[in-house]
Amino acid sequence: MSPTRVVIVDDQQLMLQALKVFVSQAPDMTVVGTAHNGVAAIEVCAQLDPDVVLMDLQMPVLNGIDATRRITTFKPHVKVIAVTTFAGPEAVVPALRAGAAGYLLKDSEPEVLVQSIRDVLEGRNVLSPAVTAALVASVRSTPGPPGAVPLEVAPESLVANLTDREVQVLELLAEGLSNGEMAVELGLTESAVKSRVSQLTQKLGVESRVQVLVRACELGLVRPRLRRPPADNPPT
Repeated sequence: MSPTRVVIVDDQQLMLQALKVFVSQAPDMTVVGTAHNGVAAIEVCAQLDPDVVLMDLQMPVLNGIDATRRITTFKPHVKVIAVTTFAGPEAVVPALRAGAAGYLLKDSEPEVLVQSIRDVLEGRNVLSPAVTAALVASVRSTPGPPGAVPLEVAPESLVANLTDREVQVLELLAEGLSNGEMAVELGLTESAVKSRVSQLTQKLGVESRVQVLVRACELGLVRPRLRRPPADNPPT
């Protein structure tokens, strides 16, 4: 199997080199290119067609959010992970809306960074714990969009409005499973799982898969508990 092709984008040379070392040490990954601003990142992605981009957000010429939006528009198969120092929703939400599949802080452990690259390729969304906490706090402190479930609604009432399959999908989503993995576990097609995730966004009054999980945690419907492969059977 060919190694995962990674592009690293950061305007700080020391950080860029550190990320390059972390990724290069993984036996199933290779760094095929680097860039120091958003414009250069777009050009590198156009030339090298990577699998994953590690994207800084605050950069000269063009910021990482705008670069992410352009890359995921013309190369939707490329997974972008924001790697930054900002955990607040004012940075996280625009990055996710721009198409980022993950959002990590720069103080994440190297093994977390590497595993996150594997996870996004499997269809999972990855967020640093501090980022998840900030999103949940933001949701709790601000009114939801029109049609959103009010915070005072009892979780029991909400569950009664969900189908058994939707509840199962919600629980597996909280375990970090991809659509494909959920399809295998539930005996459904992947398109059927996507349809149920879409139904959950409508019923919970949110806009994305990540927001479904945040909303469900806020209401106490699920507790995130990532399912990892056994230690003696590491990802390849």
